[in-house]
Amino acid sequence: MANTFILFSVENAVARITLNRPEKFNSFNREMALQLQDALDNAASDKNVRAIYITAEGKAFCAGQDLSEAVDPSGPGLERIVTEHYNPIIQKLRSIEKPIVCAVNGVAAGAGANIVLACDIVIAAASAAFIQAFSKIGLIPDSGGTFFLPRLIGFGKASALMMLGDKVMAANAEKMGMIYKVTEDANLQTEAMSVVTTLAQMPTIGIGLTKRLLNQSMNNTLEQQLIIEAKIQVLAATSNDHKEGIMAFLEKRKANFNGN
Repeated sequence: MANTFILFSVENAVARITLNRPEKFNSFNREMALQLQDALDNAASDKNVRAIYITAEGKAFCAGQDLSEAVDPSGPGLERIVTEHYNPIIQKLRSIEKPIVCAVNGVAAGAGANIVLACDIVIAAASAAFIQAFSKIGLIPDSGGTFFLPRLIGFGKASALMMLGDKVMAANAEKMGMIYKVTEDANLQTEAMSVVTTLAQMPTIGIGLTKRLLNQSMNNTLEQQLIIEAKIQVLAATSNDHKEGIMAFLEKRKANFNGN
């Protein structure tokens, strides 16, 4: 029987994805990475899913790559690990036009930290920490780290964290803009689940289009972004959720969005 390194369930329009290799601090091997890709594909294609929740079992969120696999002569090798394991995960996290909330329950290191950064909203336990651990073993930050971290916290701060490999506790990560919010450890799952449940009841198409625009803003000029905003706004206005939002506003009642 195959190992279940990724747990997947759907409830109340939320797909819950849980990293489940706690005895290895949720470090990735090939099987786990491919299972996560499958889970993300399932969440993306399921019309009943309107938001995605990612968290982990055990003390750590994710220690990154399982190094025993990386150095195994019979293993996939580093190039395949990056291009077949992590790159598709990051691309899926950004291309899925549904909000993704990540609840970081412990240390997120290496690729584990950069998977977190690719999510839309990150809430971390106070005891959680983030480490760009690559420099400690002579590697470069992969999994989109060199793309997302400078954009989140600035070029200079990102350079230092990547080169020095400093541990950043959750409170400092929040202060520097790396993550959205910190909560007490005991409240993490409740608070993060409250956020994702709220998102699952909001206008899914509008939120997905917002995510699309945020992605495009990474490379567009202001003029290009204004043009695409105008086009996407017209598209958003065709949704049933937009019509419901307008009617609810005019009728002075709470909107009942259905995600289409």
